[in-house]
Amino acid sequence: MNQPQTSNSLFSRLRFVLVGTSHPGNIGAAARAMKTMGFSQLVLVNPRFANATTHEEAVAFASGAVDVLQSARIVETIEEALEGCNFAAALSARLREFSPPVTQPRALAAQLAGEASLNAALVFGSERYGLPNEIIERCNVLINIPANPEYSSLNLAQAVQLLAYEARVAATGEALPVSPIGFQGVAADLGQIEGMYAHLEQALVAVEFLDPSNPKKLMPRLKRLFSRAQLETEEVNILRGIARQIMKKLGQQ
Repeated sequence: MNQPQTSNSLFSRLRFVLVGTSHPGNIGAAARAMKTMGFSQLVLVNPRFANATTHEEAVAFASGAVDVLQSARIVETIEEALEGCNFAAALSARLREFSPPVTQPRALAAQLAGEASLNAALVFGSERYGLPNEIIERCNVLINIPANPEYSSLNLAQAVQLLAYEARVAATGEALPVSPIGFQGVAADLGQIEGMYAHLEQALVAVEFLDPSNPKKLMPRLKRLFSRAQLETEEVNILRGIARQIMKKLGQQ
């Protein structure tokens, strides 16, 4: 496989994040799926087995992709897994009431390949429970694979293979470019966005727009609203500045 490995190629910018994986064999198979498509960044969040990357079943299912296993990072939180990313896409067969915008693998792959400023993560849940709402709400988009509605369940490694394939085709083929409207700045990383949400929530409580004892669904709705905007760093700074000025005027800063 002779894919480009420049600093801004999709092969260098895309990581695969597996959350709470139960079966070591699925981790090995996912590593193999990634390597066949030219990807190598694998991050495991709280896998069931502490030796997930060296477990005999993982090594067996990885086949010739043991190097991807050996270089995989094991972390405790999704925050650690997404560190350095400014875009994250969660995979789920179940649509959520307050999910970010829903997209399909091919459209997402074209976007990731077309926007060289995106350092992205594809986030996959556990085999039994999928992804919890709080992780999905942190992501920019929710990937929904258009499968048989009567049986839409994919094995974890199969899902990784499908996404890796679409990403490879978009990176090496003639993917449709994503055309920015006017000036396009640097995409805000997920840590910056989470900080902005916290700051905005404080300001909304201060002006009594948000009742912390009865918050209802205000913050999830706002997160969904902003996730559609694909916020840039400068835009996050503006929103935090507004929140800061509200707090200052109320004498709470």
